[in-house]
Amino acid sequence: MTRFLPHVTVACVIPRNDQFLLVRELIDGEEKLNQPAGHLEADESLAQAAIRETLEETGWDITLTGIVGVDLYKAPANGETYVRTTFIGNPVQHHPELALDDGIIGPVWLTREQIAEAYNKLRSPMVLNVIDDYLAGRRFGLEVVAVDR
Repeated sequence: MTRFLPHVTVACVIPRNDQFLLVRELIDGEEKLNQPAGHLEADESLAQAAIRETLEETGWDITLTGIVGVDLYKAPANGETYVRTTFIGNPVQHHPELALDDGIIGPVWLTREQIAEAYNKLRSPMVLNVIDDYLAGRRFGLEVVAVDR
């Protein structure tokens, strides 16, 4: 019997004025757009992972202010299942001198409309879905997850 092992991931919706911070990245030679996102590492909290991934992929320090939600996604490309906690963050300081993760082209600020227009370039439908959830007011306090345990 095969054991079911979903991937635990985090992402951040980071608004600034009427734009959102996204990451331009190369996936199998194609440019894709995604929220700053990645896998949980050993011995870190979900919140720590979200802050780390955002810095590694965008060069931005952020503070977390809430959570949009937790989503389950089965990727059609590889059949893998992901459990993704999406945080809300405020941009604090940009460090353009930082080297970004491999495969990352760089950060970009886009409006919701620009993101929708680029739908075919989104890494997954979750990119636009969580922005729409955020804009619809779906927000929970950080206390719904253990932030620093």
